[in-house]
Amino acid sequence: MNRSLTRLAIIATIGSLLCSNPLVAQVLPPAPKAAHVEIIQGPELEVAHENFAIIRWSCNNPGGADDHYGTVKYGTSPGNLSQTANSPIRLNRAHTETVFRVNVGGLKPQTTYYYTVRSMGSDGSSDGVESPVSQFTTPGPGK
Repeated sequence: MNRSLTRLAIIATIGSLLCSNPLVAQVLPPAPKAAHVEIIQGPELEVAHENFAIIRWSCNNPGGADDHYGTVKYGTSPGNLSQTANSPIRLNRAHTETVFRVNVGGLKPQTTYYYTVRSMGSDGSSDGVESPVSQFTTPGPGK
């Protein structure tokens, strides 16, 4: 048997052993949900360009399903946050804190935007915390 075929046979054998191993193939159940989720840092503007911004905040690990979303509700009036930006995140059960970063796109230059942040599980259920309204202004063209 030539080296390529031998290598393929070894890879196939290892792959089937890993897939048949119940410890490797096991899917963990959702982590217990936190009793109380709170924002511990931010939200804050990480960066702003004329047509997009990144909003960042940290909270204690909300638990639940590993797949989560950071959500920013925003608009040009503090009383009308009608637009939404979401970014997926995968929770790390070993960490006590989670950092969310959401890219808010389609913005206009030299415009003030108001926003609030929250997080939710992949099933759409809120983690139970929402920030007060904050604001930022996008820079002008070329800045």
